[in-house]
Amino acid sequence: MTTARATVLGRVRDALALAPAAGTEVPRAYRTGRTLPDDECLALFTDRLVDYKARVRTTTADRTAEVVADVLTGLEARRIGVPPGLDPQWLTAYDGEVQQDSADIPAPTLGGLDGVVTASAVSCAETGTIFLDGSPDQGRRALSLVPDLHVCVVDLSTVEVGVPEAVAQLVPERPTTLISGPSATSDIELERVEGVHGPRTLVVVIRTDV
Repeated sequence: MTTARATVLGRVRDALALAPAAGTEVPRAYRTGRTLPDDECLALFTDRLVDYKARVRTTTADRTAEVVADVLTGLEARRIGVPPGLDPQWLTAYDGEVQQDSADIPAPTLGGLDGVVTASAVSCAETGTIFLDGSPDQGRRALSLVPDLHVCVVDLSTVEVGVPEAVAQLVPERPTTLISGPSATSDIELERVEGVHGPRTLVVVIRTDV
């Protein structure tokens, strides 16, 4: 009589027999280049972001400051934090208080900010995911996770279609944060709650001509 244990072990042996020999090179023929024109990539990225309940604004490079200021003012963000390497031109139209972040500022103190503005490293259109890698214009991880509002400026030229292309642009040694919409979780009854372990509101400003 065949036992369940014997059946399971037999299946394991059969599977191992089909596996390639140790040391065999694994084929990695991943996509590496942009497979969609800019307008289709933008439409796909925007659709995924909205599906994740992020807010999206598109702009051109010369109107970035105007759009960022409009977003912050509309959400009543009067005191914001920024990473030390953020382009100062992006905030020239904003008349609120700007606090430059540093490692000396305790993470809990960031909770007193109305929001934060950062740049981004790369994004994935298919999943609506934004990657931050801790570069000077993106700052430390706490800066984008503690405040209740995150305004993230994304250049369309850094948006890849799929995950393989996006990951290929990252530096493995850098601390990477993946953002897919505002922070959200669900309880056992699938009641969605936002802002539990990150910003409650995510606004993505996409610059289309850079």
